[in-house]
Amino acid sequence: MTDFVLASPVAVTAPTSPVTALNTALNAAAPHDLIRGALMESRQRWRQFVDLATDLAFETDANGRIVFVLPETILGWPAGALIGQPSELLLGDDGTGGTFNPFRPTVEVRRRRTWLRRCDGRLVMMAMSATPLRDSAGVIMGARGTGIDMTDYDTQTSPIAGRLRRGEVLDQILSRVASEAGADGMMDAALWALIHALGAEGAAVIGTLSADAALEVLHECGPGASAILATATQLLTAEAKHPGHATNPEGRLVSAVGCKTRFGAQTGLALWRHANARPWDQDDALLVGSAAAIVCMILEYEAVQRELALQARTDPLTGLLNRRAFLQEMLRNIARLDRESEPGTLIFLDMDSLKTVNDRLGHAAGDQVLLLLADILRKLVRPSDLIARLGGDEFAIWLSGADHMTAAERADQLCKAVPVEVQAILPEQVPGIGVSVGLATRTVGSLETIDDLTRRADLAMYEVKRTGRGHWRVSVLDTV
Repeated sequence: MTDFVLASPVAVTAPTSPVTALNTALNAAAPHDLIRGALMESRQRWRQFVDLATDLAFETDANGRIVFVLPETILGWPAGALIGQPSELLLGDDGTGGTFNPFRPTVEVRRRRTWLRRCDGRLVMMAMSATPLRDSAGVIMGARGTGIDMTDYDTQTSPIAGRLRRGEVLDQILSRVASEAGADGMMDAALWALIHALGAEGAAVIGTLSADAALEVLHECGPGASAILATATQLLTAEAKHPGHATNPEGRLVSAVGCKTRFGAQTGLALWRHANARPWDQDDALLVGSAAAIVCMILEYEAVQRELALQARTDPLTGLLNRRAFLQEMLRNIARLDRESEPGTLIFLDMDSLKTVNDRLGHAAGDQVLLLLADILRKLVRPSDLIARLGGDEFAIWLSGADHMTAAERADQLCKAVPVEVQAILPEQVPGIGVSVGLATRTVGSLETIDDLTRRADLAMYEVKRTGRGHWRVSVLDTV
Protein backbone atom coordinates (compact mmCIF):
# COMPACT_ATOMS: atom_id res chain seq x y z
CA MET A 1 0.00 0.00 0.00
CA THR A 2 1.31 3.30 -0.99
CA ASP A 3 1.92 5.95 1.66
CA PHE A 4 0.69 9.50 1.07
CA VAL A 5 2.57 12.45 2.51
CA LEU A 6 0.58 15.64 3.19
CA ALA A 7 2.39 18.90 2.25
CA SER A 8 1.83 22.30 3.86
CA PRO A 9 -1.56 23.76 2.95
CA VAL A 10 -1.61 26.33 0.08
CA ALA A 11 -4.22 29.10 0.06
CA VAL A 12 -6.17 29.28 -3.18
CA THR A 13 -7.86 32.71 -3.87
CA ALA A 14 -9.94 34.16 -6.62
CA PRO A 15 -8.34 36.67 -9.06
CA THR A 16 -8.01 40.25 -7.59
CA SER A 17 -9.81 43.14 -9.41
CA PRO A 18 -7.93 46.39 -10.18
CA VAL A 19 -10.21 48.37 -7.92
CA THR A 20 -9.61 46.02 -5.05
CA ALA A 21 -5.88 46.17 -5.61
CA LEU A 22 -5.95 50.00 -5.69
CA ASN A 23 -7.93 50.14 -2.48
CA THR A 24 -5.49 47.74 -0.85
CA ALA A 25 -2.56 49.93 -1.91
CA LEU A 26 -4.23 53.08 -0.70
CA ASN A 27 -4.97 51.47 2.63
CA ALA A 28 -1.36 50.48 2.96
CA ALA A 29 -0.08 54.01 2.04
CA ALA A 30 0.63 56.62 4.64
CA PRO A 31 -2.05 59.33 5.02
CA HIS A 32 0.34 62.25 4.41
CA ASP A 33 1.54 60.73 1.11
CA LEU A 34 -2.03 60.55 -0.11
CA ILE A 35 -2.67 64.20 0.75
CA ARG A 36 0.55 65.31 -0.94
CA GLY A 37 -0.31 63.43 -4.11
CA ALA A 38 -3.81 64.83 -4.26
CA LEU A 39 -2.48 68.37 -3.82
CA MET A 40 0.12 67.90 -6.50
CA GLU A 41 -2.46 66.56 -8.90
CA SER A 42 -4.82 69.45 -8.12
CA ARG A 43 -2.07 72.02 -8.62
CA GLN A 44 -1.06 70.49 -11.92
CA ARG A 45 -4.64 70.48 -13.08
CA TRP A 46 -5.02 74.13 -11.98
CA ARG A 47 -1.82 75.14 -13.84
CA GLN A 48 -3.07 73.53 -17.02
CA PHE A 49 -6.39 75.33 -16.77
CA VAL A 50 -4.63 78.67 -16.18
CA ASP A 51 -2.21 78.13 -19.07
CA LEU A 52 -5.09 77.37 -21.41
CA ALA A 53 -7.40 80.18 -20.27
CA THR A 54 -5.05 83.12 -19.58
CA ASP A 55 -1.78 84.68 -20.63
CA LEU A 56 -0.90 85.77 -17.12
CA ALA A 57 -1.73 84.66 -13.58
CA PHE A 58 -0.26 86.32 -10.52
CA GLU A 59 -0.32 86.89 -6.81
CA THR A 60 1.14 89.89 -5.00
CA ASP A 61 1.79 90.65 -1.34
CA ALA A 62 0.65 93.58 0.75
CA ASN A 63 3.42 95.77 -0.70
CA GLY A 64 2.53 94.99 -4.28
CA ARG A 65 5.52 92.69 -4.84
CA ILE A 66 5.04 89.69 -7.12
CA VAL A 67 5.10 86.43 -5.12
CA PHE A 68 3.64 84.08 -7.74
CA VAL A 69 3.36 84.25 -11.51
CA LEU A 70 2.47 81.99 -14.44
CA PRO A 71 3.49 80.91 -17.07
CA GLU A 72 7.24 80.37 -17.04
CA THR A 73 7.77 83.32 -19.38
CA ILE A 74 5.55 86.40 -19.18
CA LEU A 75 5.86 89.19 -21.74
CA GLY A 76 9.42 88.10 -22.36
CA TRP A 77 10.27 88.18 -18.65
CA PRO A 78 11.41 84.90 -17.00
CA ALA A 79 8.95 84.12 -14.23
CA GLY A 80 11.75 83.64 -11.73
CA ALA A 81 13.13 87.11 -12.45
CA LEU A 82 9.80 88.69 -11.50
CA ILE A 83 9.40 87.02 -8.12
CA GLY A 84 9.97 89.58 -5.38
CA GLN A 85 9.92 92.50 -7.82
CA PRO A 86 7.47 95.42 -7.45
CA SER A 87 4.48 95.02 -9.75
CA GLU A 88 5.05 98.54 -11.12
CA LEU A 89 7.86 97.00 -13.16
CA LEU A 90 5.26 95.59 -15.53
CA LEU A 91 3.11 98.71 -15.84
CA GLY A 92 3.18 100.56 -19.14
CA ASP A 93 2.21 104.13 -20.00
CA ASP A 94 -0.75 104.64 -22.33
CA GLY A 95 -0.20 108.36 -22.54
CA THR A 96 -3.36 109.28 -20.63
CA GLY A 97 -1.69 109.71 -17.27
CA GLY A 98 -3.78 106.91 -15.76
CA THR A 99 -2.62 105.38 -12.47
CA PHE A 100 -4.64 102.14 -12.40
CA ASN A 101 -2.52 99.22 -11.13
CA PRO A 102 -4.24 95.84 -11.64
CA PHE A 103 -1.69 94.20 -9.31
CA ARG A 104 -2.88 96.26 -6.35
CA PRO A 105 -6.70 96.42 -6.59
CA THR A 106 -8.79 97.64 -3.69
CA VAL A 107 -11.98 96.14 -5.13
CA GLU A 108 -12.62 93.32 -7.56
CA VAL A 109 -12.10 94.31 -11.20
CA ARG A 110 -12.97 92.33 -14.31
CA ARG A 111 -11.48 92.66 -17.78
CA ARG A 112 -10.05 96.11 -17.13
CA ARG A 113 -7.89 97.05 -20.09
CA THR A 114 -4.38 97.98 -19.04
CA TRP A 115 -1.10 98.54 -20.82
CA LEU A 116 1.74 96.30 -19.58
CA ARG A 117 5.37 96.55 -20.58
CA ARG A 118 7.33 93.73 -22.19
CA CYS A 119 10.93 93.18 -21.24
CA ASP A 120 11.96 94.80 -24.58
CA GLY A 121 10.00 97.96 -23.74
CA ARG A 122 7.07 97.41 -26.08
CA LEU A 123 3.56 97.83 -24.71
CA VAL A 124 0.91 95.11 -24.63
CA MET A 125 -2.81 95.63 -24.10
CA MET A 126 -4.03 93.22 -21.39
CA ALA A 127 -7.57 92.64 -20.13
CA MET A 128 -6.92 92.25 -16.40
CA SER A 129 -9.18 90.67 -13.78
CA ALA A 130 -8.08 90.83 -10.16
CA THR A 131 -9.36 90.71 -6.61
CA PRO A 132 -7.76 91.83 -3.34
CA LEU A 133 -6.80 89.19 -0.74
CA ARG A 134 -7.84 90.10 2.82
CA ASP A 135 -7.08 88.68 6.22
CA SER A 136 -9.68 87.87 8.87
CA ALA A 137 -9.79 91.54 9.87
CA GLY A 138 -10.45 92.69 6.30
CA VAL A 139 -7.00 94.18 5.77
CA ILE A 140 -5.65 93.77 2.22
CA MET A 141 -2.73 91.35 2.31
CA GLY A 142 -2.16 91.10 -1.44
CA ALA A 143 -3.98 90.38 -4.66
CA ARG A 144 -4.63 87.56 -7.08
CA GLY A 145 -5.59 87.88 -10.74
CA THR A 146 -5.25 86.96 -14.37
CA GLY A 147 -4.69 88.74 -17.66
CA ILE A 148 -5.48 88.08 -21.33
CA ASP A 149 -3.42 89.62 -24.13
CA MET A 150 -5.78 91.84 -26.18
CA THR A 151 -3.16 93.56 -28.34
CA ASP A 152 -3.91 91.77 -31.61
CA TYR A 153 -7.63 91.89 -30.96
CA ASP A 154 -7.51 95.57 -30.12
CA THR A 155 -5.46 96.32 -33.23
CA GLN A 156 -7.99 94.51 -35.40
CA THR A 157 -11.09 95.98 -33.78
CA SER A 158 -9.90 99.54 -33.13
CA PRO A 159 -10.64 100.68 -36.70
CA ILE A 160 -14.16 99.25 -36.38
CA ALA A 161 -14.55 100.81 -32.97
CA GLY A 162 -13.30 104.12 -34.35
CA ARG A 163 -15.82 104.05 -37.18
CA LEU A 164 -18.61 103.22 -34.75
CA ARG A 165 -17.56 106.06 -32.46
CA ARG A 166 -17.40 108.52 -35.34
CA GLY A 167 -20.82 107.37 -36.50
CA GLU A 168 -22.26 107.89 -33.02
CA VAL A 169 -20.73 111.36 -32.71
CA LEU A 170 -21.89 112.43 -36.17
CA ASP A 171 -25.39 111.12 -35.45
CA GLN A 172 -25.41 113.13 -32.24
CA ILE A 173 -24.24 116.27 -34.05
CA LEU A 174 -26.86 115.87 -36.76
CA SER A 175 -29.56 115.29 -34.15
CA ARG A 176 -28.64 118.49 -32.34
CA VAL A 177 -28.38 120.44 -35.58
CA ALA A 178 -31.81 119.22 -36.69
CA SER A 179 -33.39 120.58 -33.51
CA GLU A 180 -32.31 124.13 -34.40
CA ALA A 181 -34.12 126.42 -36.83
CA GLY A 182 -31.55 129.10 -37.66
CA ALA A 183 -28.07 128.71 -39.13
CA ASP A 184 -26.40 130.26 -36.05
CA GLY A 185 -28.14 127.81 -33.71
CA MET A 186 -27.21 124.91 -35.98
CA MET A 187 -23.55 125.90 -36.01
CA ASP A 188 -23.42 126.37 -32.23
CA ALA A 189 -25.01 122.95 -31.70
CA ALA A 190 -22.53 121.29 -34.05
CA LEU A 191 -19.46 122.95 -32.53
CA TRP A 192 -20.45 122.26 -28.91
CA ALA A 193 -21.17 118.61 -29.70
CA LEU A 194 -17.78 118.31 -31.40
CA ILE A 195 -16.02 119.97 -28.46
CA HIS A 196 -17.52 117.49 -26.00
CA ALA A 197 -16.83 114.48 -28.24
CA LEU A 198 -13.15 115.36 -28.70
CA GLY A 199 -12.41 116.83 -25.29
CA ALA A 200 -11.44 120.14 -26.92
CA GLU A 201 -11.20 123.53 -25.27
CA GLY A 202 -12.96 125.28 -28.13
CA ALA A 203 -13.99 125.16 -31.79
CA ALA A 204 -14.46 127.78 -34.48
CA VAL A 205 -15.36 128.22 -38.11
CA ILE A 206 -12.79 130.41 -39.82
CA GLY A 207 -13.35 131.93 -43.22
CA THR A 208 -14.18 134.93 -45.34
CA LEU A 209 -17.38 136.13 -46.96
CA SER A 210 -15.58 137.77 -49.89
CA ALA A 211 -12.70 136.68 -52.09
CA ASP A 212 -10.33 139.56 -51.21
CA ALA A 213 -10.95 139.65 -47.44
CA ALA A 214 -8.68 138.16 -44.78
CA LEU A 215 -9.72 135.07 -42.87
CA GLU A 216 -11.65 135.80 -39.69
CA VAL A 217 -13.62 133.93 -37.02
CA LEU A 218 -17.16 133.47 -38.35
CA HIS A 219 -18.46 131.27 -35.52
CA GLU A 220 -16.84 130.31 -32.22
CA CYS A 221 -17.62 128.21 -29.16
CA GLY A 222 -15.32 128.11 -26.17
CA PRO A 223 -12.46 130.47 -25.28
CA GLY A 224 -9.34 131.12 -27.34
CA ALA A 225 -10.56 131.53 -30.92
CA SER A 226 -8.64 134.77 -31.52
CA ALA A 227 -5.48 133.26 -30.03
CA ILE A 228 -5.42 130.32 -32.47
CA LEU A 229 -6.60 132.25 -35.56
CA ALA A 230 -3.12 132.78 -37.04
CA THR A 231 -2.09 129.15 -36.48
CA ALA A 232 -5.34 127.81 -37.92
CA THR A 233 -5.03 130.14 -40.92
CA GLN A 234 -1.61 128.69 -41.74
CA LEU A 235 -3.04 125.17 -41.61
CA LEU A 236 -5.99 126.11 -43.84
CA THR A 237 -3.93 127.84 -46.50
CA ALA A 238 -1.91 124.64 -46.90
CA GLU A 239 -4.95 123.23 -48.81
CA ALA A 240 -4.47 119.78 -47.31
CA LYS A 241 -7.27 117.27 -47.73
CA HIS A 242 -6.86 116.02 -44.17
CA PRO A 243 -6.74 117.97 -40.89
CA GLY A 244 -3.40 119.52 -40.02
CA HIS A 245 -2.02 119.90 -36.51
CA ALA A 246 0.15 122.63 -35.03
CA THR A 247 0.89 124.34 -31.72
CA ASN A 248 0.18 128.04 -31.32
CA PRO A 249 2.57 130.39 -29.42
CA GLU A 250 0.62 129.83 -26.19
CA GLY A 251 1.04 126.06 -26.48
CA ARG A 252 -2.53 125.21 -27.49
CA LEU A 253 -2.83 122.14 -29.70
CA VAL A 254 -4.63 123.24 -32.87
CA SER A 255 -6.29 121.02 -35.46
CA ALA A 256 -7.79 122.56 -38.62
CA VAL A 257 -9.22 121.39 -41.93
CA GLY A 258 -10.68 123.26 -44.88
CA CYS A 259 -14.35 122.90 -45.83
CA LYS A 260 -14.90 124.76 -49.08
CA THR A 261 -18.54 125.35 -49.90
CA ARG A 262 -20.23 125.12 -53.29
CA PHE A 263 -20.36 128.92 -53.33
CA GLY A 264 -16.58 129.16 -53.39
CA ALA A 265 -16.05 130.78 -49.99
CA GLN A 266 -12.79 129.85 -48.27
CA THR A 267 -13.70 128.43 -44.88
CA GLY A 268 -12.38 125.89 -42.42
CA LEU A 269 -13.05 124.15 -39.12
CA ALA A 270 -10.59 124.58 -36.25
CA LEU A 271 -10.45 122.97 -32.80
CA TRP A 272 -7.92 123.38 -30.04
CA ARG A 273 -6.89 121.76 -26.76
CA HIS A 274 -4.99 122.99 -23.73
CA ALA A 275 -1.20 122.86 -23.85
CA ASN A 276 -1.06 119.91 -21.44
CA ALA A 277 -3.88 117.96 -23.10
CA ARG A 278 -3.69 114.75 -25.11
CA PRO A 279 -2.24 115.33 -28.60
CA TRP A 280 -4.47 114.92 -31.63
CA ASP A 281 -4.37 111.37 -33.00
CA GLN A 282 -5.52 109.72 -36.23
CA ASP A 283 -8.98 108.90 -34.93
CA ASP A 284 -9.43 112.54 -33.89
CA ALA A 285 -8.38 113.66 -37.35
CA LEU A 286 -10.90 111.35 -39.02
CA LEU A 287 -13.69 112.67 -36.81
CA VAL A 288 -12.72 116.32 -37.46
CA GLY A 289 -12.65 115.62 -41.19
CA SER A 290 -16.10 114.01 -41.07
CA ALA A 291 -17.51 116.86 -38.96
CA ALA A 292 -16.17 119.37 -41.47
CA ALA A 293 -18.72 118.06 -43.97
CA ILE A 294 -21.53 118.93 -41.54
CA VAL A 295 -20.03 122.38 -40.96
CA CYS A 296 -19.86 122.86 -44.73
CA MET A 297 -23.53 121.91 -45.03
CA ILE A 298 -24.49 124.48 -42.37
CA LEU A 299 -22.39 127.16 -44.06
CA GLU A 300 -24.16 126.52 -47.35
CA TYR A 301 -27.52 126.68 -45.61
CA GLU A 302 -26.44 129.93 -43.98
CA ALA A 303 -25.42 131.34 -47.37
CA VAL A 304 -28.80 130.40 -48.83
CA GLN A 305 -30.60 132.03 -45.89
CA ARG A 306 -28.46 135.13 -46.26
CA GLU A 307 -29.22 135.30 -49.98
CA LEU A 308 -32.94 134.87 -49.35
CA ALA A 309 -32.85 137.63 -46.72
CA LEU A 310 -30.97 139.85 -49.16
CA GLN A 311 -33.47 139.17 -51.91
CA ALA A 312 -36.31 139.98 -49.54
CA ARG A 313 -34.74 143.40 -48.91
CA THR A 314 -33.32 144.35 -52.28
CA ASP A 315 -34.48 145.12 -55.78
CA PRO A 316 -33.43 142.19 -58.01
CA LEU A 317 -32.38 144.42 -60.94
CA THR A 318 -30.39 147.21 -59.29
CA GLY A 319 -29.43 145.65 -55.96
CA LEU A 320 -30.77 148.71 -54.14
CA LEU A 321 -33.11 148.44 -51.16
CA ASN A 322 -36.73 147.71 -52.01
CA ARG A 323 -39.61 149.81 -50.69
CA ARG A 324 -40.24 147.72 -47.57
CA ALA A 325 -36.59 147.55 -46.49
CA PHE A 326 -36.11 151.27 -47.25
CA LEU A 327 -38.97 152.28 -44.97
CA GLN A 328 -37.75 149.95 -42.19
CA GLU A 329 -34.21 151.37 -42.33
CA MET A 330 -35.55 154.89 -42.57
CA LEU A 331 -37.60 154.36 -39.40
CA ARG A 332 -34.50 153.22 -37.48
CA ASN A 333 -32.51 156.10 -38.91
CA ILE A 334 -35.06 158.67 -37.84
CA ALA A 335 -35.09 157.28 -34.29
CA ARG A 336 -31.32 157.81 -34.13
CA LEU A 337 -31.58 161.33 -35.59
CA ASP A 338 -34.20 162.25 -32.97
CA ARG A 339 -31.81 161.15 -30.21
CA GLU A 340 -28.99 163.18 -31.75
CA SER A 341 -31.22 166.18 -32.66
CA GLU A 342 -30.38 166.13 -36.35
CA PRO A 343 -32.55 166.63 -39.45
CA GLY A 344 -33.00 164.31 -42.40
CA THR A 345 -34.24 164.78 -45.94
CA LEU A 346 -36.20 162.42 -48.17
CA ILE A 347 -35.74 162.63 -51.95
CA PHE A 348 -38.18 161.06 -54.39
CA LEU A 349 -37.19 160.91 -58.06
CA ASP A 350 -38.86 159.52 -61.13
CA MET A 351 -37.17 158.69 -64.43
CA ASP A 352 -38.49 160.83 -67.27
CA SER A 353 -39.16 159.29 -70.71
CA LEU A 354 -38.18 155.74 -69.66
CA LYS A 355 -41.29 154.47 -71.47
CA THR A 356 -39.98 156.03 -74.69
CA VAL A 357 -36.70 154.13 -74.24
CA ASN A 358 -38.57 150.85 -73.71
CA ASP A 359 -40.83 151.45 -76.71
CA ARG A 360 -38.04 152.45 -79.11
CA LEU A 361 -35.06 150.40 -77.93
CA GLY A 362 -36.60 147.58 -75.92
CA HIS A 363 -36.83 146.75 -72.26
CA ALA A 364 -33.19 145.58 -72.15
CA ALA A 365 -32.13 149.15 -72.96
CA GLY A 366 -34.56 150.42 -70.32
CA ASP A 367 -32.96 148.11 -67.74
CA GLN A 368 -29.53 149.49 -68.66
CA VAL A 369 -30.83 153.00 -67.99
CA LEU A 370 -32.13 151.95 -64.57
CA LEU A 371 -28.81 150.29 -63.71
CA LEU A 372 -26.91 153.42 -64.70
CA LEU A 373 -29.22 155.59 -62.59
CA ALA A 374 -28.61 153.29 -59.59
CA ASP A 375 -24.85 153.73 -60.02
CA ILE A 376 -25.22 157.51 -60.26
CA LEU A 377 -27.21 157.54 -57.01
CA ARG A 378 -24.63 155.39 -55.22
CA LYS A 379 -21.87 157.84 -56.16
CA LEU A 380 -23.98 160.78 -55.03
CA VAL A 381 -24.58 159.74 -51.42
CA ARG A 382 -22.57 158.69 -48.38
CA PRO A 383 -22.45 155.08 -47.03
CA SER A 384 -24.69 156.13 -44.12
CA ASP A 385 -27.44 157.31 -46.51
CA LEU A 386 -30.16 155.06 -47.92
CA ILE A 387 -31.09 154.42 -51.56
CA ALA A 388 -34.04 152.40 -52.86
CA ARG A 389 -35.87 151.51 -56.01
CA LEU A 390 -39.50 151.85 -55.02
CA GLY A 391 -40.75 150.18 -58.17
CA GLY A 392 -40.74 150.77 -61.94
CA ASP A 393 -38.85 154.00 -62.59
CA GLU A 394 -39.31 155.48 -59.09
CA PHE A 395 -36.37 155.83 -56.70
CA ALA A 396 -35.86 157.28 -53.21
CA ILE A 397 -32.92 158.64 -51.21
CA TRP A 398 -32.73 159.34 -47.49
CA LEU A 399 -30.00 161.82 -46.58
CA SER A 400 -29.22 161.32 -42.91
CA GLY A 401 -28.42 164.52 -41.05
CA ALA A 402 -28.96 166.73 -44.14
CA ASP A 403 -31.32 169.72 -44.35
CA HIS A 404 -33.21 170.90 -47.44
CA MET A 405 -30.31 173.12 -48.58
CA THR A 406 -27.85 170.21 -48.78
CA ALA A 407 -30.48 167.97 -50.35
CA ALA A 408 -31.30 170.63 -52.95
CA GLU A 409 -27.64 170.70 -54.03
CA ARG A 410 -27.69 166.93 -54.57
CA ALA A 411 -30.98 167.14 -56.44
CA ASP A 412 -29.58 169.81 -58.73
CA GLN A 413 -26.55 167.61 -59.48
CA LEU A 414 -28.88 164.76 -60.40
CA CYS A 415 -31.02 166.82 -62.70
CA LYS A 416 -27.92 167.98 -64.59
CA ALA A 417 -25.91 164.71 -64.65
CA VAL A 418 -28.58 162.12 -65.41
CA PRO A 419 -29.65 163.35 -68.88
CA VAL A 420 -26.02 163.55 -70.05
CA GLU A 421 -24.87 160.17 -68.70
CA VAL A 422 -28.02 158.28 -69.73
CA GLN A 423 -28.07 159.69 -73.24
CA ALA A 424 -24.41 158.65 -73.61
CA ILE A 425 -25.28 154.93 -73.35
CA LEU A 426 -28.26 155.06 -75.74
CA PRO A 427 -27.79 154.41 -79.44
CA GLU A 428 -30.09 157.28 -80.44
CA GLN A 429 -31.38 160.55 -79.06
CA VAL A 430 -34.35 160.20 -76.70
CA PRO A 431 -36.14 163.50 -76.08
CA GLY A 432 -36.99 164.43 -72.50
CA ILE A 433 -34.67 161.91 -70.85
CA GLY A 434 -33.89 162.92 -67.25
CA VAL A 435 -35.34 162.88 -63.72
CA SER A 436 -38.01 164.74 -61.78
CA VAL A 437 -37.14 165.23 -58.11
CA GLY A 438 -39.16 166.08 -55.01
CA LEU A 439 -37.69 166.80 -51.57
CA ALA A 440 -39.13 166.84 -48.02
CA THR A 441 -37.07 167.61 -44.91
CA ARG A 442 -37.88 166.37 -41.42
CA THR A 443 -36.64 169.07 -39.09
CA VAL A 444 -35.16 168.66 -35.62
CA GLY A 445 -37.84 167.89 -33.05
CA SER A 446 -40.51 167.25 -35.67
CA LEU A 447 -43.34 164.87 -34.86
CA GLU A 448 -44.04 164.22 -38.52
CA THR A 449 -44.57 160.56 -39.37
CA ILE A 450 -42.83 158.72 -42.18
CA ASP A 451 -46.13 158.45 -44.05
CA ASP A 452 -46.60 162.21 -43.95
CA LEU A 453 -42.99 162.80 -44.96
CA THR A 454 -43.19 160.43 -47.94
CA ARG A 455 -46.50 161.97 -49.00
CA ARG A 456 -44.92 165.44 -49.10
CA ALA A 457 -41.90 164.28 -51.10
CA ASP A 458 -44.15 162.39 -53.52
CA LEU A 459 -46.42 165.41 -54.06
CA ALA A 460 -43.38 167.64 -54.67
CA MET A 461 -42.10 165.20 -57.31
CA TYR A 462 -45.43 165.06 -59.12
CA GLU A 463 -45.64 168.83 -59.04
CA VAL A 464 -42.34 168.82 -60.95
CA LYS A 465 -43.83 166.31 -63.41
CA ARG A 466 -46.84 168.56 -63.89
CA THR A 467 -44.76 171.69 -64.46
CA GLY A 468 -42.34 170.48 -67.12
CA ARG A 469 -40.14 167.72 -65.62
CA GLY A 470 -36.33 167.58 -65.44
CA HIS A 471 -35.98 169.76 -62.32
CA TRP A 472 -36.48 169.59 -58.54
CA ARG A 473 -38.81 171.05 -55.93
CA VAL A 474 -38.68 171.30 -52.11
CA SER A 475 -41.85 170.64 -50.13
CA VAL A 476 -42.26 173.28 -47.44
CA LEU A 477 -44.04 172.03 -44.34
CA ASP A 478 -46.98 174.20 -43.39
CA THR A 479 -46.43 175.10 -39.74
CA VAL A 480 -49.57 177.19 -39.34
